[in-house]
Amino acid sequence: MVDLSKKPKIIGEKVILRPFHSDDLPYIEECLKDPVVLKLTGSTSNFDRESVLHWYNTRNEQQDRLDLAIVDKSLNLFVGEAVVNLYNEEKHSMNFRILIGPRGRNRGLGTEATKLIIDYVFHNTNLNQLTLSVFDFNPRAKKVYEKVGFALESVDKNDLEFEGEWIDSLNMILTRDNWLSRKGNV
Repeated sequence: MVDLSKKPKIIGEKVILRPFHSDDLPYIEECLKDPVVLKLTGSTSNFDRESVLHWYNTRNEQQDRLDLAIVDKSLNLFVGEAVVNLYNEEKHSMNFRILIGPRGRNRGLGTEATKLIIDYVFHNTNLNQLTLSVFDFNPRAKKVYEKVGFALESVDKNDLEFEGEWIDSLNMILTRDNWLSRKGNV
């Protein structure tokens, strides 16, 4: 198991990654109800405010996962979340996911947040790898993941039905060795 009980504040050029605050809820709600977020995450619009509030109020207490708010540094505004979760003991790896709401798109905030949390995880744990899944109809996210070193590992065919069409899920991996070699070249 990996101890992720410490919830850091990570400051980049454009974003701050930090533990969730109670005043983030209106912005979290905006993100979770956003049609683009719903599509790209394969989620439904069913939204129970009390359940969501409880969920986010318990994220900072979790020791086996890292959930951080993404804050646009220039506006001091919550724009999404970055999460490392789902420990796989056999592979000594965890899953990575990110969500950027409507106020945070098209400015490189997600790319920087991805780099920051990946660097934090590999600097502060001994994980062998991070994995993720991205739907094939989200080429912008795939491009970001490839840019930071994730490589395609496998494809889950017809993983999501969206508006009558079946969408593949692309499974990607970033190993510690690949991350280290990329850091050495930067």
